[in-house]
Amino acid sequence: MNSSPGVSAPFLPALTHARVLAVAGPIVLSNLSTPLLGLVDTGIMGQLGDAKYISGVALGSLIFTFLFWAFGFLRMGTTGLVAQAFGAGDGDELRAALGRALLIAGILGTLCWLLQSPLKLFSFQLIQGEADAKLLAQNYFDIRIWSAPFTLANYALIGWLLGQQRSGLALLLQVYLNGMNVGLDALFVLHWGWGVEGVALGTVLAETSAAFVGLGIALFVLRDIEGRWQGHLIIARDKVWQTLSVNRDIMIRTLLLMSAFAFFTLEGARQGNELLAANAILMQLVATSAYFLDGFAFAAEAFIGEAFGSRDRRRFDLAVRLSTFWALATSVVVSALFWFQGANFIGMMTINEDVHTLAMHYLGWAAMLPVLSVWCYQLDGIFIGAVRTVEMRNTAAVSLVLFFVSFWFLTPYGNHGLWAALALFNVGRALALGLYYPRLRRSVPALV
Repeated sequence: MNSSPGVSAPFLPALTHARVLAVAGPIVLSNLSTPLLGLVDTGIMGQLGDAKYISGVALGSLIFTFLFWAFGFLRMGTTGLVAQAFGAGDGDELRAALGRALLIAGILGTLCWLLQSPLKLFSFQLIQGEADAKLLAQNYFDIRIWSAPFTLANYALIGWLLGQQRSGLALLLQVYLNGMNVGLDALFVLHWGWGVEGVALGTVLAETSAAFVGLGIALFVLRDIEGRWQGHLIIARDKVWQTLSVNRDIMIRTLLLMSAFAFFTLEGARQGNELLAANAILMQLVATSAYFLDGFAFAAEAFIGEAFGSRDRRRFDLAVRLSTFWALATSVVVSALFWFQGANFIGMMTINEDVHTLAMHYLGWAAMLPVLSVWCYQLDGIFIGAVRTVEMRNTAAVSLVLFFVSFWFLTPYGNHGLWAALALFNVGRALALGLYYPRLRRSVPALV
């Protein structure tokens, strides 16, 4: 077995509050750059005054959120598999895992290019919305689809870095990506007046350049890790099957989860541009909280994978306890910020009075969701780090049923009922995964 200095299991550094924060801190900052990008996109469209611009970006972004996050296993599955190789000190497998992930990203991204016409037709048959917003969303789609291979490659590269607890480098890559995107959006839309098309083009150029920067970072990291590139390991049948099995389960789970969020957006669109725009603004708050909390979930993935790779239950318990403590504390702070500062945020995001009034009316739901959702985010991180994806797939299916049943009962309450169903969806995810947790913990050897 090849190992890099400081990686092999007997010499893993002590797991402390300081180390959890050292890993989670850059991940939180990295994650925050993504919703901040969405805030900038929405804010730029909001300055144009007409709700159709926010709605057009919301509908177009929804399609790609659903499409690309269906392939989110390239980030999540890579993190879990790499974390276990890292905990075991296997430098050859660290290289092979990167090669497999990038190969899958290239194949899937190319398929998105080749199938863009049927993807567009299918997507816009499902979407409900006013004609002017849908036309803008179609223009967004025609440009944004060309980022597919590079977006997926970035998922793989960030997952590979996080699996080795190199969160600072993941932050560097994410900040580059989103900083480039924000700059191009401002240039294309506010300066050159390209509208929704400018937002889409900025994303394509940013994702493409970031993929090449990320590959350079990965090759730089590998210079200090013992081991060799071995083609037969990249395509080894057992490893390929494990990767595909993990990725299949995560993809199904992600599609199920995104179905709930897609339904949420489309149900808002059915009630008009103003309500769709208001929900889109509040969902930016929800996305911001999710990326805060996912920072600690991502840290849990890395530490849990490390504990499984080193076969150490005490390390597993400590990773769960420390990461969950900080996640819960963060959720309380974020909820408080949303509750007391949400009005200022909404005022910055739109100058449309009708949209502003509606967003304020439903702000309380966005403020409650961080505390209600922290448990499902944490358990996701634990199960991904353990590469126990079957359980994640099964609980996602149960939770989606709960979401639709809840919405059916809560339909008389309108948009309040829609938000309540979303909250119950996240609570249901946590409860369902919690039932599997004791068996997961027992599967880690208890070292004497």
